[in-house]
This record gives sequence, structure tokens and C-alpha cells, in this order.
Amino acid sequence: MWRKSTYSAQGQSCVEVATGVGIRDTKAPITHLAVAPGSWSAFLLSVKGGKFAPSGQTG
Repeated sequence: MWRKSTYSAQGQSCVEVATGVGIRDTKAPITHLAVAPGSWSAFLLSVKGGKFAPSGQTG
């Protein structure tokens, strides 16, 4: 099942994620980027840790 971010305005121009499948753009739903579970977990930890936050900001 694909899930959209709750931050997506009216479901347009979104990135969706599906467990065990990967990541896709709602504008091109047929294609997707496969992501290994460990890589996805590491990415989420980095985001939550502020690694990708704009300079001077943290989560």
C-alpha cells in the first residue's frame, strides 16, 4: 500500500512510500525506486536527527 505524506497539499506533487516496495512520485506512479529496508530505516533516522535540515535548523 502506497502512503503519502500528511504534509502533501491536496495530494498533488507528492512523494509516496510503500513498505517493501520503495518510493515513487505521484506524477509517475508506474515507476518507483526500490529501497532496502535497512537503507530506508537509516534514511529515516538521518531525517529525524536533522541531517537534512536547512543550515542552522534541527528537527
